[in-house]
Amino acid sequence: MTVAPEGRKLLRVEARNSETPIERKPPWIKIKAKMGPEYSELHSLVKREGLHTVCQEAGCPNIYECWEDREATFLIGGDQCTRRCDFCQIATGKPSPLDRMEPTKVAESVRKMELRYATVTGVARDDLDDGGAWLYAETVRKIHELNPGTGVEVLIPDFNADPDQLAEVFGSRPEVLAHNIETVPRIFKRIRPGFRYERSLEVISKARADGLVTKSNLILGMGEERAEISQAMRDLHEAGCDLLTITQYLRPSKLHHPIDRWVKPEEFVELSAEAEEIGFAGVMSGPLVRSSYRAGRLYQQAAEKRERIAAGR
Repeated sequence: MTVAPEGRKLLRVEARNSETPIERKPPWIKIKAKMGPEYSELHSLVKREGLHTVCQEAGCPNIYECWEDREATFLIGGDQCTRRCDFCQIATGKPSPLDRMEPTKVAESVRKMELRYATVTGVARDDLDDGGAWLYAETVRKIHELNPGTGVEVLIPDFNADPDQLAEVFGSRPEVLAHNIETVPRIFKRIRPGFRYERSLEVISKARADGLVTKSNLILGMGEERAEISQAMRDLHEAGCDLLTITQYLRPSKLHHPIDRWVKPEEFVELSAEAEEIGFAGVMSGPLVRSSYRAGRLYQQAAEKRERIAAGR
């Protein structure tokens, strides 16, 4: 295989990845579709109004649960990322010009869907002078403006830890500021060549110092070792991370990083207990957990813990 589906020549890393066949999923990687009344209503509305969510377009396995809770995730900034992570299905290339009406469109979708909690994520936009900081911040502001009482979580790139760009996003005051480190230091450069482990921790520290509830994610099964996971969790907590999600890597295509191992459900349970012992305010850990899974519930855990600490209980 020398050519990507879109016709371009394969990158060397993609050619190397494609030599490994797609792995067979173990029996515990199964989705039980339970369609409750809230999910059914949202599904009909999204189809009728022509709305776009990451939940549906990425085929997220948790859509039934999250939509039942009136929670959804939106992707902003286009469908082309200026960086390439070896696990991510979003295409890398030259992005289209910004749609400056996108924040309003997303906010209107949140209103039509009557969401209780909205997660906003997006692509890295290193082609822009501000790295796309205005777009992220304005989307948060517009959702709050059109949807008083709706919680907003924003999952951001690192903006190269630029103080002005981070300040722009922090100033929009999302309920949760998320930045995912995704993997451990030893394999970080291979998996996320456009990012740096220490810089990602710095972003989390700066958000926490600004008074925001912070969140990150670890993807397992890409070559990390058990002790390295524990150290990464400690690194995150020391950096000021409040909330943590831990998930199994599922390979999007042959061009992506091969799966190193399937993490058994009991290990996810052990990791959840360890993360709580370390001191995280909220943890979601499981094979099909995603970084925005039950995001509103996880935020509520952190908010309640902060209230207890403030009250001295």
